[in-house]
Amino acid sequence: QVQLVESGGGSVQPGGALRLSCVASENIFDRYGMSWYRQAPGNARERVAGITHTGTTDYKDVVKGRFSISRDTAQNTVYLQMNSLKPEDTAIYYCNVGWWEAGQRYSYWGQGTQVTVSS
Repeated sequence: QVQLVESGGGSVQPGGALRLSCVASENIFDRYGMSWYRQAPGNARERVAGITHTGTTDYKDVVKGRFSISRDTAQNTVYLQMNSLKPEDTAIYYCNVGWWEAGQRYSYWGQGTQVTVSS
């Protein structure tokens, strides 16, 4: 079972920056894609960024140009660099890895890290 541990959240003012980290318990990044999700109070969890096992990235429109996902396969770590933060970015951020194997879906989540953007 893959374990994911996020860190790097905190409180910042609008316009500030944070870098989130997600460390996996095993080397999976060269086999599976990783994603960052977030969930604000009263809202559904939404996917904000992803990186495939080949390194291709994609982003939710509202974070394009501000967020950047990257990975360090040697450290089993995926990052989310968040710049120009806005109050609406306030949420708990989760990393996720998922794949299909023999017709069964596997999906693992971290415990989440809180990001608060407020003046």
